[in-house]
Amino acid sequence: MNEPSDEFTRAERAAQVILTRTPFRPRIGLVLGSGLGGFADELEQGVRIPYTDIPFFPRSTAIGHAGMLVVGTVAGIAVVVLQGRAHFYEGYTLQQVVFPVRVLGRMGVRAVVLTNAAGGINSEYRRGALVVVRDHINLQGSSPLIGPNDDRFGVRFPDMTDAYNEEFRRFARDDSQLGGIYEGVYAAMHGPSFETPAEIRFLRTIGADLVGMSTVPEVIAARHMGIEVLAISCVTNMAARMTGEKLSHEEVLETGEQVRGKFLALVRAVLPKIEKYLENAECS
Repeated sequence: MNEPSDEFTRAERAAQVILTRTPFRPRIGLVLGSGLGGFADELEQGVRIPYTDIPFFPRSTAIGHAGMLVVGTVAGIAVVVLQGRAHFYEGYTLQQVVFPVRVLGRMGVRAVVLTNAAGGINSEYRRGALVVVRDHINLQGSSPLIGPNDDRFGVRFPDMTDAYNEEFRRFARDDSQLGGIYEGVYAAMHGPSFETPAEIRFLRTIGADLVGMSTVPEVIAARHMGIEVLAISCVTNMAARMTGEKLSHEEVLETGEQVRGKFLALVRAVLPKIEKYLENAECS
């Protein structure tokens, strides 16, 4: 079989391979970042598909990213979970980085919950804080939409004014059982080195509360396709010179494991509200 030359057809083919492996037709997708992949283990009736079994899927090489797609249910709600992602710093193009989100869209997903491990810049944050992203600053130097536009995905110039769904953010912030949920602006750098103290001062000056190496390309691709977005950052470390401690990826993974319970509770709380939102949107 000849490899299709266009991204839309590749995404369609990958989506069909996944759908043949499960009876579920989820409208909500989740992308789990470093140290947060354990949520996929909580799914009921889960069908696990290695990325290597999905045509054209990028392979995640980052530590803490399992490279597994799982389809199942949470409290009766069908979801598809990406247990790990590809990153720009791994040598992939941004088009390759967002291909899994393209596939989710072709599967029928209408809302995504994107999670990541991030460095805290806002001095109010502490290691282990969960932060709902309200906006972002793209400092990766490019966009996954560079090049000819495929109108089957979306319009040439997508509006990013409300990239992060306001209702979804309220669902996360207002969960009174959890408390301590912040909201902030995420700056995306390309990595893989952690930021210098001077870069952190710059990011703080331009309005960033968090810094990381992912998520923003996926948000751009999702909004291009009309998919609604909720993004949640786990502050796994404070940024350079914020505490005087050296930065390491081991700290990122350790903190992700420590906040697992709170993170799972937050996701479980917002999923029924997102599902209801989608139902109402279909009826309107």
